[in-house]
This record gives sequence, structure tokens and C-alpha cells, in this order.
Amino acid sequence: MNALRPTTLAARLLAYVALYLLPIFVVGPLVIRLTGEVLGLTLMGLAAAIVTNSLSMRIFEGRRLVDIGLWWNHAAVRNLVIGLGGGVGSAAFLLCPPLVIGAARLQHVSGAGPTLWEITFSAITVLLFGSAHEEMLFRGYGFQILLRSTGAWATVLPVGIVFAALHAVNPNSTYLALANTAGFGILFGYAFLRSRDLWLPIGLHFGWNFTLPLFGVNVSGLKIGMTGYSMQWSAGALWSGGEYGPEASILTSMVLLGLFAYLWKAPVERQASPLLDPPAGDEICAPGTRE
Repeated sequence: MNALRPTTLAARLLAYVALYLLPIFVVGPLVIRLTGEVLGLTLMGLAAAIVTNSLSMRIFEGRRLVDIGLWWNHAAVRNLVIGLGGGVGSAAFLLCPPLVIGAARLQHVSGAGPTLWEITFSAITVLLFGSAHEEMLFRGYGFQILLRSTGAWATVLPVGIVFAALHAVNPNSTYLALANTAGFGILFGYAFLRSRDLWLPIGLHFGWNFTLPLFGVNVSGLKIGMTGYSMQWSAGALWSGGEYGPEASILTSMVLLGLFAYLWKAPVERQASPLLDPPAGDEICAPGTRE
């Protein structure tokens, strides 16, 4: 696909950001007032990401929303499972050893435990919808036209840094937390490079975010009660991440390296992206063929 001219690229990126921010500022306060802060922010973010990508694809490319990498086929299922396995497995690998060696323990939180409905509600609305929102926003149309025009790492690295910078306002954020979050942003970008769909990064993102609160730890500084237990550390903040959660720990920095290796070797099925790949008939992988 042909790269966009710098002025055209800049105009489309500005329009992409504006289309996202407009419903957030116009409708967001009303939605938050009606549904509460956490649910309102989650639903508004996802809705804004869907609207932004839908309009951008229709206006600038004459294509559907699914063409940003949301096709549902055999390859999508496989990539989603690979992503979920990596996210869940890496989070469990991060938190199980401290429990085994006694550097941390699970402690019951006083009060009634959450019901099955509350657990499902938290997982779907806050974690799944939140992960889908961030991946559609940061790896959707804007990311892909930047990728088409500037190349892989000239896109993945700066977008990963922007992804981290927007987490700086999260409670108890630290420099190590931001460095690790940038690492995740780069990891999710690399996942898109491998799969050319959003299911692999969504699976990784949701698998990680879902597993952390199962162990009773904070997710990016946010407490999401799901099990009635919290993980209490005897190790220092460098290892536990302190109040921000393990994403502000050196353990996460090491696990990130393992996740990159996992993605490098995983049997990802690369799909053909209409925004990034040559027209049909050229030498590309057809949708659902292994890379």
C-alpha cells in the first residue's frame, strides 16, 4: 500500500484524535453521572473507539470497522487464544513464585465477598471492554496508517510511549510503572505486527488485566475486587510494585522480556490487512494463513 503524504497523514491523525475526544467531552459527563465513574469511563471509552474507527474507515478508506483487524474467523480465534494464553500465563508466572517462596501471601478482605454477578460484571465491563477500547484506539486506524507511512518501529515505539504517558495520571504511578507500561504498549504493537489483527493484542491485554485482580493485586494503580482476597507482600516496592501494583515492579520488567520471546515463537496466524498489505494477487499471506 502507498504511504500517505506527511500533510495527509497529519490531517488524518488529528481527525482521528478529534473524533475520539468529541464524544468523550460532549456525552461523557452525562454517561458518568448516570452509570458511575468506572462504568461510565469504560463504556464511553469503548464507544468512542468504535465510533472513531468506524467513521475514519468509512470516510478515509471506504471500508468497514472490521477491516482494522476485527474479522472473526479461524485465525482470529487462534490468535485470541494465543494472546489469552500469553497474558494469563505471564501474569500467573509473575505472581505465583512470590506466594510459593513466602515473599507474599493471600489475605481475606473483611466484609462480604463478591457475588458471581459482581465478578462477571467487573471482568467484562472494566477489564474486557477496557482492553478492547485501548487496543482499538492505540492499534486501530490511526496506528495502522502511521505504520503504513513511517514503518514498523517508527510507529510501534512512539505509540508505545504515548500509551505509557497516558497512564501517568493513574494513582501511585512511578517511573518504573511508566517504563513497564511503555514495554506493554510496544509488546501489543509487536503483536499486531505479527498477526495483522487486533485479536492477538486484545487477548494479551485482557488476559494480563484479568489475571492480576484474581490474585488480589492492583491493575495499573486501580483496585478491582474480584475474589475477596488481596495479595500482601513482605518484599519491598521494587519487587511488589507498591500501591500501583506489580506493573511497577522489576519482576514485570523481566516477565515482559519473556512475553516478547513468547510472541516471537508463538504459532500466530497472520491475516491480510486491507490497510497495510498489497492488493489480492500479490505475494501476501491470505487471511488465516500462518506467518
